[in-house]
Amino acid sequence: MSEQKKTDAQADHVHGPDCKHDHGHGHGPSLAAVKPAAAKPVLKGLKIIGPKREDKHVHGPGCTHDHAAHGGDAHQHGHDHAHGADAHQHGPGCSHDHGQAAAHEHGAGCDHDHGDHGHHHHHPKPKRVRPPGYRSAEGGGVALQLDLEDALPGETDDAGRFQKLEAALEAHHGVIDVHLRRDQGYAEVCLHYNPGLVNAAALLATVKRTGEQVAKRYKSHTWFVRGMSSADSATAIEHGLGKLPGVLSANVAYASERLVVEYDSEDISLKGIETGAKKLGYTLEVPSHGHACSHHAHGGGLAPLLEMPLVVASGVLLVAGWLLERFAPVPALVPTVVWALSILSGGFFAIRGSVKSLLQLRIDIETMMVVAALGAAVLGSWFEGAFLLFLFSAGHALEHRAMDRARRSIESLGALRPEVARVRRGGELVEVPVAQVLRGDRVVVRPGDRVPLDGIIREGKSSLEQAAITGESMPVPKKPGDEVFSGTVNCEALLEVEVTRLSSESVLARVVDMVAEAEAQKGPNQRFAQRLERTFAPLVMIGAVVFPVVLVLMGMPLKEAILRAVSLLVAASPCALAISTPSAVLSAVAAAARGGVLIKGGIYLELLGKVNAMAFDKTGTLTVGKPKLLSTAPVEGVTDEELLGTAAAVEALSAHPLAHAVVEAASARGIQAPAGSNMEAIHGKGLRAKVGDALVDVGSLALFEGDTVPADIKAQVDRLEEAGQTTMVVRKAGRYLGVLGVADTVRAGARHVIETLKQQGITRTVMLSGDNARVARSIAAQVGLDEARAPMMPADKVTAVREMGRQGSVAMVGDGVNDAPALAAAAVGVAMGGAGSDAALETADVVLMSDDLSRLPFALGLARQATAVMKQNLVIALGISAVLIIATLFGLTQISHAVVLHEGSTLLVVANGLRLLAVRPKVMGSTPLPSMGIQPAPR
Repeated sequence: MSEQKKTDAQADHVHGPDCKHDHGHGHGPSLAAVKPAAAKPVLKGLKIIGPKREDKHVHGPGCTHDHAAHGGDAHQHGHDHAHGADAHQHGPGCSHDHGQAAAHEHGAGCDHDHGDHGHHHHHPKPKRVRPPGYRSAEGGGVALQLDLEDALPGETDDAGRFQKLEAALEAHHGVIDVHLRRDQGYAEVCLHYNPGLVNAAALLATVKRTGEQVAKRYKSHTWFVRGMSSADSATAIEHGLGKLPGVLSANVAYASERLVVEYDSEDISLKGIETGAKKLGYTLEVPSHGHACSHHAHGGGLAPLLEMPLVVASGVLLVAGWLLERFAPVPALVPTVVWALSILSGGFFAIRGSVKSLLQLRIDIETMMVVAALGAAVLGSWFEGAFLLFLFSAGHALEHRAMDRARRSIESLGALRPEVARVRRGGELVEVPVAQVLRGDRVVVRPGDRVPLDGIIREGKSSLEQAAITGESMPVPKKPGDEVFSGTVNCEALLEVEVTRLSSESVLARVVDMVAEAEAQKGPNQRFAQRLERTFAPLVMIGAVVFPVVLVLMGMPLKEAILRAVSLLVAASPCALAISTPSAVLSAVAAAARGGVLIKGGIYLELLGKVNAMAFDKTGTLTVGKPKLLSTAPVEGVTDEELLGTAAAVEALSAHPLAHAVVEAASARGIQAPAGSNMEAIHGKGLRAKVGDALVDVGSLALFEGDTVPADIKAQVDRLEEAGQTTMVVRKAGRYLGVLGVADTVRAGARHVIETLKQQGITRTVMLSGDNARVARSIAAQVGLDEARAPMMPADKVTAVREMGRQGSVAMVGDGVNDAPALAAAAVGVAMGGAGSDAALETADVVLMSDDLSRLPFALGLARQATAVMKQNLVIALGISAVLIIATLFGLTQISHAVVLHEGSTLLVVANGLRLLAVRPKVMGSTPLPSMGIQPAPR
């Protein structure tokens, strides 16, 4: 498949040997890659896998298969041949073009990545468009491959569920090995088996049956968590639920307050998991409202309302006790009681959280703070203990409000969708909750209203404000047949829209869910901070026990030694470390979403921030993706009208995009093209048809091989192709009429985007195109790319991206459909036009929701800044802790000093992370931040 998006005429199609379907157009070298999607599998689920890594694969000494031409879209033919569903065995000299033959058995060495179980995702991958086939296995065995979603229906990327499937299949008679592998962006189950003990058909049936059983038994579920008081709470939930019988895994994203649990439905129910969480002190709430929602960190009841009043009460009591001690003639017990009340009010949530942790035999930050405060109080330093918990609770309250601000930025997207829709039913307009609107319903959208669901305009013309979805600052004109998205605003006239997606399936709902779940995809900085935090707290507690013993042995009084240990607990507590990366990730992802860019996780945010090279697809990425006729070059004695009209008569019989360009140009010039008939497509070369009584040929020079093409025709072809145009030679009844030049239009501002990317540190820019080399070089020169590689099949693009990856970190930018393998091969896959493409939303790591290429520098600049902020936060958190620990060890600081600096560092890293919320896409006329492609938020 070429970079050109499929047309309706190029839909999936299973062809027989006599098929006359219009598989391609063949106008010059640029058309060789244009063809329909691969045929549907004959034996469902069995797939070909293209050559892995370096595209080298050994099938036996005599195998001459053209593997590059069979891996997905990389196929030189107009269609794929169906050979049936029978298991097929080939000898060592086989050179057969297998096409769709199923379950082929070969010798030689398997190069599968047996240990690759991939990373954890909760978004289903789209169906691959590659035909089924074979792959060799080691030791004379056979390898059978299936798409993971075919073998394991449902949430196929849940690691725990796949492990159950793996164990069940490996116990089957004749199965040698089962493993999961990722191939060009798709997850596949690979089964190595002994063909002498089990045949392919029986094994496939077993896989299907076992997969259905596993899918039915092992499930995944998502909740919102209420009751978390800190990042440590997330760890406590994961640890506590992970010990429940039947729970395979539990993953909590603290910043977005989401919990995902994989579980065995025969051993535990959803109610059992919720009960288990309740015993831990947390409440789980099912996200039934269809969009992300936030719940205060402490959860239900009056807890959210109590946090700040308790902090204020603690502070008032702290000051009151100090005043009573200093200036009031009262017994010493009075200020002590007041400070004790201050400890109870300031430490209410911390004491509750530490009890939960201790019941699980865990030591976390809250435990350390409570132990330190109570230790100081027991030793008579009541003021210091109260001061510690007051600042600790105040810091947490401010942290929660800061994180809520980032969450609310995400929630604002979900709040854009109306709760009700005006639906035309039975000739009347009725208001219906959006959750009850069905596909095919007609909804009426008045001027000023938001579109309630995704759909297609059937009646009316208007302009829609789409900034919330695509980030476009200006309203976009819409007419019948155009797609509209839930949450966008109808600006001008009444519209009638046919619903195409349910409320839960809308682009808006999916974007909000993906953004909310982004924190779960943790990057290197996040994982480093988590690992350090989990090991740091227990070590500090051990140090706090050993340290005073050492000091006493050295002659220090016991009370002073214990107070020094309490100071050490405060100084070494990793509060700032725990929140250093989540605050930055959540803020950056929220800012990106508001700017029309979807970043699917912290890991992709960090990877994008490290990119130093970019590869670009041409059609639909650097160009608009709609070819136009630019040149007519008739021979002497032939008019432009005759040349174009004759070509249009043939092209009108084809559904190819280049054919549309010719027909539209003729229509625009008022040329009445004669009727053509008996059209024949010569794949990769052009078209032939009868126009009147004459035979007309329209295509590339390759169509006229064997004929003597006039020198002036060849010269015109060379001239137009040097100018970056795809050429079509027109011949009628053996007479050459001239040459047409068609080209795609370079996107406005593409050159400025490339220049900005280079200013941001991108040192290498490459175009990977299926078009001919001359056209690719011309477009690359126009936009300022360093090099162009063409013509390239999809498998060639994968190889090119991997080669670039050996020299640095590379991002692949495309439309997310035809170039999905290359997107997957890159460190970061970036897809454009995600609002209108399901495939782009699912396959890419970063999605530009509109077709605005200027969002790319914004995304890169934001990722670079977010990565820098995460590193700054880690340095701040670790640096202040190191200074405090050293000062405490040498007796240079007191408890009060340690508390102030400790809580100050926590608030500092949160505030530093929240700076990212102010990042906005660059707009015309604004002054961008240096080398960032972004601008400050307006005040």
